[in-house]
Amino acid sequence: MKSALTALALVAATFAAHAQDKVTFLTSWYAQAEHGGYYQAVATGIYRKAGLDVTIRMGGPQVNLMQVLAAGQADFIMGKDFQVLSGLESGIPSTTVAAVFQKDPQGLMTHADVRSLAELQGKTILVASSGRTSWWPWLQKKYNLKDEQTRPYTFNLQPFFADANTAQQGFPGSEPFTAEQQGHKVHFFLFADDGYPPYGNTIVTMQKTARDRPELVQRFVKATLEGWRSYLANPAPGNELIKKDNPKMDDATLAFGVKQMKAFRFFDGGDAAKMGPGVMTDARWKQTYELMVSNGLLKPNPAWQQAYTLEFVKALKASQ
Repeated sequence: MKSALTALALVAATFAAHAQDKVTFLTSWYAQAEHGGYYQAVATGIYRKAGLDVTIRMGGPQVNLMQVLAAGQADFIMGKDFQVLSGLESGIPSTTVAAVFQKDPQGLMTHADVRSLAELQGKTILVASSGRTSWWPWLQKKYNLKDEQTRPYTFNLQPFFADANTAQQGFPGSEPFTAEQQGHKVHFFLFADDGYPPYGNTIVTMQKTARDRPELVQRFVKATLEGWRSYLANPAPGNELIKKDNPKMDDATLAFGVKQMKAFRFFDGGDAAKMGPGVMTDARWKQTYELMVSNGLLKPNPAWQQAYTLEFVKALKASQ
């Protein structure tokens, strides 16, 4: 009897050692190259080796990521600094635990005659409603632009193609590729390269999760960054899962997205070049907070630093 109980105990211990923590991760949009590291970590077993059973859910235009996170329907989301800071103001206690991209990938696509963002005077600028509460006030103030120059951006590129005096918001891996495919010569200007401070493609969770399950958060952050290193080296495994989730995505678009991410050094540029991927700094977060307050996008909040924690990226650095 004693030996039987011992055997059962050993089986239970073995099972516990190999049990996988179930995690749901919500992306910001339909599956694409900019989500590749997460899919790669699933496809290659990186998450599983970290003891994580990760389910990736796609976001989209009708998905409010912060509400999904607050409702407990996702453990982590692919977030934005503005979202988290605004969420604190509206009573959603989330926090950013790592920055996958050292630069926000938001930018402006122009026709070939425009050589810099300083040359937008007199241009019609297509801005989505989300842009008006994030980058537009910064761009407007920096280059003395007028609200009268703007028109709504409806995620349709035809108005841009039809009018050579038009510029529009976009991301480097999507809109420029579509323009190139249709024979249009364009320039793409990344706001981050002109001083726009927010991070991009951040890992966000609830403050309670970071406080009560730090070991889980640490494993997820570490495995995710390993997934991104792997994806940028050989994106094929992750791309197969991306195309499965989003059948409209094709190999050429994915390849262009990877090319752009490498060119702009989203993952390993900036502070990450010296301090390692995922890194964040107090100084950068302060810049973003002050930008939001100065542009009337956020009320002063003495607890604004709850929007992020350096605990997990510092632990990564210490373990290297």
